[in-house]
Amino acid sequence: MEKITPHLWYDQQAKEAAAFYTSVFPNSKITNIATIYDTPSGDCDIVSFELSGQPFMAISAGPYFKFTPAISFLVACETKAEVDAHWKKLSAGGKVLMPLDAYHFSERYGWTQDQYGLSWQIMYTDGREIKQKITPVLMFVGNVAGKAEEAIRFYASVFDDAQIGDIMRYGRGQEPDKEGTVQYASFSLNGQEFAAMDSAREHNFAFNEAVSLLVNCTSQEEIDYYWKKLSAVPEAEQCGWLKDKFGVSWQISAAAMDQMMADKDRKKVARVTKAFLKMKKFDLAELERVYQEA
Repeated sequence: MEKITPHLWYDQQAKEAAAFYTSVFPNSKITNIATIYDTPSGDCDIVSFELSGQPFMAISAGPYFKFTPAISFLVACETKAEVDAHWKKLSAGGKVLMPLDAYHFSERYGWTQDQYGLSWQIMYTDGREIKQKITPVLMFVGNVAGKAEEAIRFYASVFDDAQIGDIMRYGRGQEPDKEGTVQYASFSLNGQEFAAMDSAREHNFAFNEAVSLLVNCTSQEEIDYYWKKLSAVPEAEQCGWLKDKFGVSWQISAAAMDQMMADKDRKKVARVTKAFLKMKKFDLAELERVYQEA
């Protein structure tokens, strides 16, 4: 199990979207579908799936959050034909943010929102090694523009096996972006690849809960550690969710929770659901207690 899993929030389309994405990428599959009942959002479908072997999760939980380009997914392609094939499927019914074309950083690249609003950057790598097929990219805009490098170094201090890769910086004359801020940077957390960029241009979006990063923990000690390190907005703490000081949403969960919620006994799942809905940070001992109740 990967340590960090991208988690996508939909109104009602989680199952539909997961089926679509697994049809786009090779080596992809839906691994589990579960439903939790009687939540504040009603009955919610939770879908676990893999895209090119990488884990993702999605939930149908009401029209509360909309995807924005603040977090996008960069798809690394070995050929221009592969770029074109992914572009055709992912851009259909969506909105083009940067047209498919040749740029100084890639001979074939485009940035699009798909039919559900999720953002994808599709890029020809021109023979460069592809360490990870799909990479989450965080764009720091608005009141956090210029803080990408600070965020990268902070995340690298929190997670194990972290490395900061190449940092491309804005130069003089690239206003409104400040000289020295991050044009594009790669980094890894627990061996997983991420990227970040600053943009001081005017944008009408920011980070929100539509895309969160779910941290899979093995113990209460781990949950406590990541919660203490990452949570910076007390009013955003709810049901294992938190926001960090840059506005990025995280979920701090555990494999034991996945096992409880996958149980076929709906009464057990209902008890666990009722218990965790009252929590901010998850209390595994309490969740295990209600799960085991006779």
